[in-house]
Amino acid sequence: MSTTPPTSSAQQPWYKLMTSHHWFVFSVASLAWLFDCMDQQFFNLGRGAAMEQLLPDKSKVAEFGSYTTSVFLVGWAVGGLLFGAMGDRYGRAKILTLSVLLYSVFTGLSALSTGFFDFCVYRFLTGMGVGGVFGLAVALVADTVPDKTRAPALGLLQSLSSIGNISAALIGMGIAALAAHHLLPGGLTTWQAMFLVGSTPAFLCVFILAKLKEPQKWVDAKAAGKISGIKFGSYGALLSHPRWRKHAWAGLALCSAGIIGLWGIGNFHPTIVSSVVTEHLKNSGISAEKLASEKAFWTSVALLMQNVGAFFGMTAMAKLAQVKGRKFAFALALFLSFASTVLVFKGLREFSDIFWMIPLMGFGQLGVFAVYAIYLPELFPTSLRATGTSFCYNFGRLAAATAPFTIGQITKSLGGNIEGFRTAGLTVSFVLLLGILVLPLLPETKDQPLPEE
Repeated sequence: MSTTPPTSSAQQPWYKLMTSHHWFVFSVASLAWLFDCMDQQFFNLGRGAAMEQLLPDKSKVAEFGSYTTSVFLVGWAVGGLLFGAMGDRYGRAKILTLSVLLYSVFTGLSALSTGFFDFCVYRFLTGMGVGGVFGLAVALVADTVPDKTRAPALGLLQSLSSIGNISAALIGMGIAALAAHHLLPGGLTTWQAMFLVGSTPAFLCVFILAKLKEPQKWVDAKAAGKISGIKFGSYGALLSHPRWRKHAWAGLALCSAGIIGLWGIGNFHPTIVSSVVTEHLKNSGISAEKLASEKAFWTSVALLMQNVGAFFGMTAMAKLAQVKGRKFAFALALFLSFASTVLVFKGLREFSDIFWMIPLMGFGQLGVFAVYAIYLPELFPTSLRATGTSFCYNFGRLAAATAPFTIGQITKSLGGNIEGFRTAGLTVSFVLLLGILVLPLLPETKDQPLPEE
């Protein structure tokens, strides 16, 4: 497998600077993150139906669905912090393989849940695996590809994650159609089938990851670090160094805003879509079972449209970050995330609104994540690249985990109905604007090499 890059020129497209080895690493890292995102979306699609089946008190479905998301995000934060540091210490490829295996196994086991408690245990452990992937995948690619290809490659890696989300939507639609015709095997419900399907491709990805070698940049830095005494994967080193500490805390605040916007608020759009579908079909006389399959189908359609919008949003913001700079792209992306969230939570009332409001929200909310993929690895040295990236991106999940809980509590205080839920989402959405305020504390890294000690 060739590792020598072809002759470069200023006019050459970035992808022509990539060797077959670069493309192999990029492809494997992208698949790991793509399947990770697919599993995340199966959770979003199946959460409501799972709570309806597992909770004896059906009036608490929306409230407890918020709590399961908080548990998932806490697991995500714990796994991200743990596996990010382990990736710097023991190797990106090794720990990425472990992370993918973890989320694959426990995604499948989630289908076997018999109550709220064990469902939360499985979601916590799935979250740990999910949390490890992003920081490790982007650090792996950043340390492998040439400097001139790093930003577009990482932007594309994040954009391709929408394919995983779209796949989840299409599979969800197919499962809903099978359920409507009583064709699911073994008495499986829609949410159980989603989790079982979701575990399969990610598990197969582990066997490809096992063939991955560690980046030479990491290998060389690790060898030099043993001589000079540099600590790899140390949160003490990250938070005691003046430069890296500043990047870590400001990056955490920046990530928390976007993550809360998506996971604390935006990914609850199936709740709104379900209520609109229910209202749309209320006079049709369909059975409760048929209504459940219709809601599963249309929430999957909404997820599909969200991620079509997301693909274009991430592609646009990644390009903007390369042309205008990372900080400008962040500011615009966070504002669009806020505006599109308000649009959906306040304005999505009619069935026809689903077809244009949801794609706009996908464009706005997920565009910011392409800039995270490009920017975060550029803030930290090789010894702390996965650690710092995971600290910002995954420790932010702890802040994000408070948002679903807060939404659940506000919804409960406002009567536990859909209007209370809408108001709760709108209230929390203002946190997106706070992310813009920390941008002056961070450097512009456009056209700069990766930092070193």
